[in-house]
Amino acid sequence: MSATLATFVPVVVVTVGMLGLLVGSFLNVVVYRVPNGMSVVAPPSACPGCGSGIKAYDNIPVLSWLALRGKCRTCHEPISARYPLVEIGAAVFFAAVGVWWWLASGSSLASSVGLVATVLLLVAYLWLAGVSVALALIDIDTHKLPNVIVLPSYIVGGILLATASILQSDFDALIRAGIGMAVLWLAYFAMAMLYPGGMGFGDVKLAGLLGLYLGYIGWGPLLVGAFAAFFLGGIYAIGLMTARKVGRKSGIPFGPWMLAGAWIGIFAGPELWTSYLALLGVA
Repeated sequence: MSATLATFVPVVVVTVGMLGLLVGSFLNVVVYRVPNGMSVVAPPSACPGCGSGIKAYDNIPVLSWLALRGKCRTCHEPISARYPLVEIGAAVFFAAVGVWWWLASGSSLASSVGLVATVLLLVAYLWLAGVSVALALIDIDTHKLPNVIVLPSYIVGGILLATASILQSDFDALIRAGIGMAVLWLAYFAMAMLYPGGMGFGDVKLAGLLGLYLGYIGWGPLLVGAFAAFFLGGIYAIGLMTARKVGRKSGIPFGPWMLAGAWIGIFAGPELWTSYLALLGVA
């Protein structure tokens, strides 16, 4: 990697981390408004306690919450610590995606076409990161995965990944993405049909989206991501049942574990799959 690119990439990582702060602030709005059927752009944000509009200088990610000491400037109603935590979490998440992108890009950054293609991939996976935060929190709060977030993400992800594939003439990745999307969608659809109480159609639609992104990276990440979702979800459910906080028939939101598993597949899928094959003596 040239000295120029060696300087450029860390700047991108820091920049996407800062972008994550801003996106995290917006995601707080999405998580509150979308389940309530409200627009995410209007009306402007206001205190739910007194209804006073939030000024721009009181809407700076993390810093405003700290300056206000977690209270509304007008009525002193407490502001949940979840707001800055989501902003910080999104910033760290975005930075992690930036680092992953840097490590995965390799020689693709050396050419102008490769650079454009890899930047499109960065945008695609940053989109998934933002969507992941919003969907995980909404599913925890409401046990729902809203179509208004999931379905447009098929279009955004599909266009970005397809364009990157075409620019790099990597049609194998595009085919894998399509197969991954179909396979996970069908697998979750079958489970929803066989066990309606344990799997919702929101999970089915999310599965197809995650299959798209995982399949694009490779077969190993697809399998690791799919398995990790059930592994993590199973451990969580067993823990809750052991603590007698839920019963066997209690509904547990599975979306967050699907998303967590998918990101394990994205970040570490190739290495985990290679290690698994080596353990079996296949590789």
